[in-house]
Amino acid sequence: MATATDIVTAARSDQKANSYELIETLFEDFFEMHGDQTDGDDAAIIAGLARLGEHPVAVIATQKGITLEERMASHFGSPEPAGYRKALRVMKTADQLNFPIITLINTPGAYPGADAEAAGQGQMIAKNIAEMLKLRVPILTLIIGEAGSGGALALACSDQIWMFENSMYSILSPEGFASIMWKDAHLADKAADLMRLTPEWLLKQHAIHRIIPEVMLSDGSLKTALETELTALAKQDVNQRLAQRAAFFRKF
Repeated sequence: MATATDIVTAARSDQKANSYELIETLFEDFFEMHGDQTDGDDAAIIAGLARLGEHPVAVIATQKGITLEERMASHFGSPEPAGYRKALRVMKTADQLNFPIITLINTPGAYPGADAEAAGQGQMIAKNIAEMLKLRVPILTLIIGEAGSGGALALACSDQIWMFENSMYSILSPEGFASIMWKDAHLADKAADLMRLTPEWLLKQHAIHRIIPEVMLSDGSLKTALETELTALAKQDVNQRLAQRAAFFRKF
């Protein structure tokens, strides 16, 4: 069985699918939307409309980039306030169009820079969380790599949260945990064991809904599973679905 350290290493691997490649694999006719209509266009967030089989959907994804230039532009997948505003803009558009929303998450967390904090980073994270709990369309989150802190939660207040088997979901990085607890980031492996950030443990604690084997991405079955789940969610009473979504997060 994989250890927590193994999971962290695999979640951060450069072999993880690039978000654009993942979108191309899962969806058709993706139309990317840019800008937050306020400040700018954050490279760490990809947002747009697409088709999943016969379903029109909105797709929100975090993007780490491949080249050094891309990674620096996206802060290695750490969104700024403009990114969360862009994501929320597209999610609200989807709500108006009655399109289900799928979020793909691979981020160490929101960008912690001084400029981002001055621009309302914490406020935007809180706003996204609050607004996602009110959106009336089905929302499904797929954690594909890292999912760190409120920066991930701001895109994961969904009806269903699925994790790839080699992914992690935590309140902060193991290095950050070790620095706080023992003043030594080199104790990250010890921290990872204590943090219970693996998919198996999170599923047992009912913090997520499903673990996805990595092979499901390559054999096409993940696309089918997403279509099936969205169909089931769409058949639920809207008010009941919203109540269940809120209750899921209130229990923590």
